[in-house]
Amino acid sequence: MNASAEISANVNQQALAVALAEVRALLEKRTGSASGRPTIARKSSAPRKTKSSPVSKRSCKTSASALDTLVDRFGLTPFERGIVLLCAGVEFDSSFAALCAAAQNGRACVTFSLALAVLPQPHWSALAPTGALRRWRLLDVDPSSGLTSAPLRLDERVLHYLAGVPYLDERLRGIFSRVSKTTALPPAQTRKAQVIVEMLATAQRTGHAPIVDLQGNDFAARASVAAAACAACNLKLYQVRSADLPATVDERVALSRLWQRESLLTESALLISAVEDDSPEFTIRAVSFAERTPGVVFFSGVAPLPVSDRSVLALAIDRPGSADQLALWARALGPAATKLNGQLPRIAAQFSLEAGGIHAATADFVARASGLRSEKEIAPALWTAARTQARVGLDGLAQRIEPAARWDDIVLPSAQLLTLRTIVAQVRQRNRVCDTWGFARKGARGLGLSTLFAGPTGTGKTMAAEVLARELELDLFRIDLSGMVNKYVGETEKNLRRVFDAADQSGAILLFDEADALFGKRSEVRDSHDRYANIEVSYLLQRVEAYRGLAILTTNMKQALDPAFLRRLRFIVPFVFPDTSQRLEIWKRVFPAETPAEKLDYEKLARLNLAGGHIRNVALNAAFLAADAGEPVRMRHLQEAAQSEYAKLEKSLSDSEIGGWS
Repeated sequence: MNASAEISANVNQQALAVALAEVRALLEKRTGSASGRPTIARKSSAPRKTKSSPVSKRSCKTSASALDTLVDRFGLTPFERGIVLLCAGVEFDSSFAALCAAAQNGRACVTFSLALAVLPQPHWSALAPTGALRRWRLLDVDPSSGLTSAPLRLDERVLHYLAGVPYLDERLRGIFSRVSKTTALPPAQTRKAQVIVEMLATAQRTGHAPIVDLQGNDFAARASVAAAACAACNLKLYQVRSADLPATVDERVALSRLWQRESLLTESALLISAVEDDSPEFTIRAVSFAERTPGVVFFSGVAPLPVSDRSVLALAIDRPGSADQLALWARALGPAATKLNGQLPRIAAQFSLEAGGIHAATADFVARASGLRSEKEIAPALWTAARTQARVGLDGLAQRIEPAARWDDIVLPSAQLLTLRTIVAQVRQRNRVCDTWGFARKGARGLGLSTLFAGPTGTGKTMAAEVLARELELDLFRIDLSGMVNKYVGETEKNLRRVFDAADQSGAILLFDEADALFGKRSEVRDSHDRYANIEVSYLLQRVEAYRGLAILTTNMKQALDPAFLRRLRFIVPFVFPDTSQRLEIWKRVFPAETPAEKLDYEKLARLNLAGGHIRNVALNAAFLAADAGEPVRMRHLQEAAQSEYAKLEKSLSDSEIGGWS
């Protein structure tokens, strides 16, 4: 404990001791056992109305004691204050119990009848269920045995608060968690935090605070913005997830009242998060809890907060733009930013990281940079650190493919190869053309880099995606369609939204295999199933078109795709079945240099009417056959493997294909 905290604790203890001495003197006077100690004069005041304002009106000075703060924030009357002190005295001072017993024929506890007899300015409403003491659960009372004779006990949390012991109520732990301001915000988000600060200042004057509905695509930064605003107002911020809220209304009301008490005791605000658990049931709980909880409340959900009885302030917290990200990177890197050979703008444009992600990536980069041998390795090391940090959100939603294929591994007609290289150039120069050269200001439509790879199975569509990912040094994620499509209404869109939101941050390449399963033609609406299926396709069209990275869709049924979807694609690359000359090139490249081979006739192998994927299967199976025989790969191994592959395809090897092999 630092010196100022010690001084504050001493002041609190002294003030509490003085207040307890006042009540002890009244008890001694009642029992006729005055000890001769002087009593402390108190100001007499009329009963005050219990406060119902959701925003406590805090003074600029810190309260002299926890007792004064308790009285002020819960609007306790002098009589209610005296009851609190009576109950606290029994806990803190053993002489209080003896005095209570002397005043009540041996009952060493505080009762309402004792308070009515001992304390000045008594009023019956002090123990009404709507009164401050019971409404805020400052006291525990069991009225079943009679209200006046029931023992009164101070709630444990309130007792410790009066003693100056800070902690979160045990009944809230595990449900509510503290949110701290950890990193500096970019300028745009700092301005949003300032809007909240100004709103809270107005709420303090008027006594009415709106719910702050945090929207926008930077889900992680929402809590940071709220925490920054609260820190500027000397408020603590706690968070509760919608899934942790009680299912029944009565339980939510009780939890809300308990939180309200805690927020007044500790000057805290609440962030209700319905982002991670956005099912309709959990969202209803979150909205209900937000509406029933006065005070400073933030709401963070997938959809805007529905209209409620309370006013709502909607704020869009979006990911920082390239300029803001560049400033965050430069500030986080410090002097190291000058050693990146001008690559920092490219990194800031490719990976849409929030402030916390940039700081985490910088820490990773510093660890990597310690082992670098030359300055030429600095920029690639930062790129790798940013790429690693950016993929975090996607790792649990899609399958990451480690690209192994290079340009030399893929055999395609020159027109298709030229299109692939054009795609690479557009991904690399997207920031310059769209942002620096101003095309984005003309409208975002048509700026996406969605691409269709269409062709028969085995013609190299997935390999081409790997080539692009390796060339661009970006992550490649295959979207598992079985995990996306859901029979329940709205669930497919929700799953895809999670993928695209995470992908927007990562800058990764998305690979939708067999895209016709998701992007099929919209059908005539005959029932609700058709209508919702069409909504899914429409939603996908919008997200693919708006995606800032490269989305690759593969299909061997191009005719099954929705025409409106095809119109929105930037590139369509046809992957055709390879002719004899292309198959010859594939065979020459299919075996690794380390593979022992003997007397392979590539001209004869090229006569096999197989696409590249099947050629690789034949080569791999032949290698296993040769390895098991302890021999180099020979034509007979390839013939046996080819027969197996043809059987799998339900085809037969013709004489024109294998004639003259033996």
